Amino acid sequence: MADATTAAQSAPAHAPAQRRVPTFNGYSVWAMYRFQMVRFFRTLGESLATPVITTALYFVVFGSAIGSRMPPVVEGLQYGSFLVPGLIMLSIFTNSIFNASFGIYFPKFTGTIYELLSAPISYLEIVIAFVGAAATKSVILGLVILATAYFFVPVKILHPVEMVLFLALVSFAFSLFGFIIGIWAQSFEQLNFIPMLVVTPLTMLGGVFYTIDMLPEAWQGIAQLNPVVHLIAGFRWAFFGLQGDNVAISLGVTVVFVGVLLAVVAWMFKTGYRLKN
Repeated sequence: MADATTAAQSAPAHAPAQRRVPTFNGYSVWAMYRFQMVRFFRTLGESLATPVITTALYFVVFGSAIGSRMPPVVEGLQYGSFLVPGLIMLSIFTNSIFNASFGIYFPKFTGTIYELLSAPISYLEIVIAFVGAAATKSVILGLVILATAYFFVPVKILHPVEMVLFLALVSFAFSLFGFIIGIWAQSFEQLNFIPMLVVTPLTMLGGVFYTIDMLPEAWQGIAQLNPVVHLIAGFRWAFFGLQGDNVAISLGVTVVFVGVLLAVVAWMFKTGYRLKN
């Protein structure tokens, strides 16, 4: 006891307090992630029915009615099979944005967002939980649509590992984009503003139903500026290995897109943009 007292008295009064090293709170991340996923599985039928039925109609109309009258599109590939990667990406873009934007906007709408912001968890953990849950939902949806496609057209996957990895990366990227929209939006109408005005046109012009080579030469150069073109081309390469699809460009565009989105999210949390007011 005397030794401890002597050591305490001899310690300098101005000694700085030992800083606590921040640790990753995996339990909190899992709790937030599980909450989002439980809500998804609770309404699993409604969550999957609409995109699956819509995709099936695309196969019936474009794959069977129109595709049967068209010659092979690329390298002997039937038009119905050619549609599969593009239709999966079309659903991934839309549902990733919707799931992530609604997931973060609803706590803002009800006021429970302040409980998250005041809890002993980091902004990174919030992003991982919400964006990770939205991306998981999109990956599940993409695989279900792929299984649905087998009932309508012959499908082959030359690079299954790359296909799954690309599916997960694109799902994460657009879930992150939806997360930003959910923070930015101040009404339910604004949640659909950017997806309908920007994402849907870019997707329709991104080669879902055709190849860029089918466009006039002047438009082919313009189409290359559309990032969705490269995302769909890379995903289509994983299925069919088409020589015209530059995988390096597709991967690079996706990584740059994710980097820009992460920078925007970091700025939003740092400044409290539409979060703390």
